[in-house]
Amino acid sequence: MPELAEVEFYRRIWNAGFGQRVTNVEAHSDKRIFRGVDTANLLGSLTGAVLDASFSHGKQMLFRFSNGWLGIHLGMTGELRVEATDFPAEKHDHLLLRLPNVSLVFADPRLFGRVLFHQGAKEPAWWQTLPPSLESEEFTLERMTSVLQRRKKAPIKAVLLMQPFFPGVGNWMADEILWRSRVHPATSCGSIPPAGVRKLFLATKTVAADALETIASAKGTTFGDPPTGWLFHQRWGKDGTCPRCNTKLDRDEIGGRTTAWCERCQPRPI
Repeated sequence: MPELAEVEFYRRIWNAGFGQRVTNVEAHSDKRIFRGVDTANLLGSLTGAVLDASFSHGKQMLFRFSNGWLGIHLGMTGELRVEATDFPAEKHDHLLLRLPNVSLVFADPRLFGRVLFHQGAKEPAWWQTLPPSLESEEFTLERMTSVLQRRKKAPIKAVLLMQPFFPGVGNWMADEILWRSRVHPATSCGSIPPAGVRKLFLATKTVAADALETIASAKGTTFGDPPTGWLFHQRWGKDGTCPRCNTKLDRDEIGGRTTAWCERCQPRPI
């Protein structure tokens, strides 16, 4: 399931269409990713509209057009791509926006994703009611303490994965947060002392910031794969090998974290 960094990565891909007017919209309107959406209205409204802004929040994305708001959740297998203007839609390309210079594509082979559409001057209600993002000032130590206290018997990792409280956190981010905090994933929330909760809070803030900083610094970078696991430094491949190419690795401690990729497999600018 895509997490905070991957969602931000895909949001930036569609920014290639900023300032361009949609000339045509193609959609597989019968697919479940459009459940609850008036696809005829979506197609009619976006045709002729200009893409002028985009936002990400946890695992959600929002694209503002001059005539509506397009929301996208990638689900488990969804991805956003940019293709040539005359690119022929493929089997799993369920939404395709034709612009003068590019085509913006949303593909989802297993249909676990979601497309939403809203017309109006303000952001849609479902976006306004999202919980505070991890990097925001509204995500406070007091808020985290309250969440853990209300779920005293639950294991901490399960709570970290709850999107209404920790938007954008998935398996690798939760594991990284717990590893940096030195807290076992099965520890019950109620048994974590205040000092431990503070460590968890600071680790959550840091992991989220590191993830977004990685994506922000990737301008001009080519990616062979989506950036899943870039910051999951303590995850090693089998027998201490690079998880991507199986090269034997030497343990290299940098800033208290362990590098997991070999030099060849590290994403790098071109």
